[in-house]
Amino acid sequence: MGETLYDCTWPQDELDRQYHDTEWGVPLHDDLRQFEFLSLEVMQCGLNWHLMLQKRQIFRSCLAEFDFERLAHFSEDDIPRIFETPGMIRSPRKVMAIVNNARQFLAIRREFGTFSKYLWNYSGGKTIIYRSHAKGDCPASNELSDIIARDLKQRGFKFLGSITVYSHLQACGVINDHPRECPRYQYIRQNFPCVIK
Repeated sequence: MGETLYDCTWPQDELDRQYHDTEWGVPLHDDLRQFEFLSLEVMQCGLNWHLMLQKRQIFRSCLAEFDFERLAHFSEDDIPRIFETPGMIRSPRKVMAIVNNARQFLAIRREFGTFSKYLWNYSGGKTIIYRSHAKGDCPASNELSDIIARDLKQRGFKFLGSITVYSHLQACGVINDHPRECPRYQYIRQNFPCVIK
C-alpha cells in the first residue's frame, strides 16, 4: 500500500491501517456503505473492531452484501443457513437486529430520501471537529450521539445505543476524531466541508 498515512495510535496491523487510511472518518454519503458500517457496529458489540475487519467478507457473504432491501426480507428461518458459514459470529440476536434495522433503514429512506441525508442533517451536512478532541482524547459518546441514538431507538432500531452511534459518526465522517497530527485529520479538513465546535 506504500507509505502509511497514519499517526493515530489504534491501527495495529495492515488491515487496520488500510481501514484507517482509506475509510475511517471519510465523509460517507452512500447508503449501502452507511448500512454496512452500522451493521458492523452492531456485530462488534462486546467484541473488538479488528475482528470485525477480519470477518467483514464473511459478514458480506452471509448478510446479502449488506443490501438493506434484501435483508429486510430475511427472517428467523434464514439464521440456520447464515450460521452454516465458517467463521460467522453466531449471535441470533445480532443478526435479527441487523434484519430489523434494514427494515427501519428503509423507513428512514422513505421519509428523508436517503439515510445519509437523515444522518447528515444533524451536522448541517458538515464534518464536526471538536476542539476538545484535538489531542486524541475522544469520548465514548456525546450529546449528538445521545440525540441520534434516542431517535433511532424511537424509530425501532436495535443494538444502536449512544456509544455505538458515536463510533458510527466517527467512521462515516460526521465527526473527525483523527488527532491533529494525523495526516488524515488534515485530509478531511481540507477536502470536505467542516465545522469546528
